[in-house]
Amino acid sequence: MPKPSALRSVLFFADLSDQELRVLADSLEKRTFSKGMVIFHKHSPGDTMYIIESGKVRIFILSEFGQEISFNVYGPGDVFGELAILDGLPRSAGAVALERTETLTLHRDDFLRHLGVHPEMAQSIIKVLSARLRYTTAYVEGLAFLGVQDRVAAKILELDERYGTEEGIDIGVQLTQAELAGLVGATRESVNKALGDLRDQGLIRLEGQRITILDRLGLENRTGY
Repeated sequence: MPKPSALRSVLFFADLSDQELRVLADSLEKRTFSKGMVIFHKHSPGDTMYIIESGKVRIFILSEFGQEISFNVYGPGDVFGELAILDGLPRSAGAVALERTETLTLHRDDFLRHLGVHPEMAQSIIKVLSARLRYTTAYVEGLAFLGVQDRVAAKILELDERYGTEEGIDIGVQLTQAELAGLVGATRESVNKALGDLRDQGLIRLEGQRITILDRLGLENRTGY
């Protein structure tokens, strides 16, 4: 059973007392996914919400041409799959583990039961959903107004802000060029060129799938981040 203190960092449950968190923890089940494993597909039944303990998960859909379009990357303390347990409808997107990922799962019946007992959770849920909506709006604006190279630069800065290591220099996420392309709404070839240009400008260093920021201000100046 997870410690209640581990759930305190999850925004959905931030307003619950320690005793209430202990009761909630009894309803959670642990699941582990290996790197590259699909956690669920779009349109699959959605009766479970996931809380990430460790690892990272990418949320994606497939275009009509079969290209993956990614919307976000979630890490420790983040929740995903929450929409389906709120409305009872099939999944609106797919989820895949970017690395070995350990999660805690909460089934819809248990979630609704806790929500009925603790309606104050609704305020935290609204905060999470509002943040997701704002993120999606910013994502669409980026697609509309930024070129590929600037979108790649903005995504590198965003991932570093959320998951950066080594005092914010290493972005802390290993992505293939295809995965990064999905996150910025571009082709793998155009992302490959954008990364090469940013490297040649001395803004980043590339080592396999790892990206290190060399000139943060230079990246920020490109994007208005």
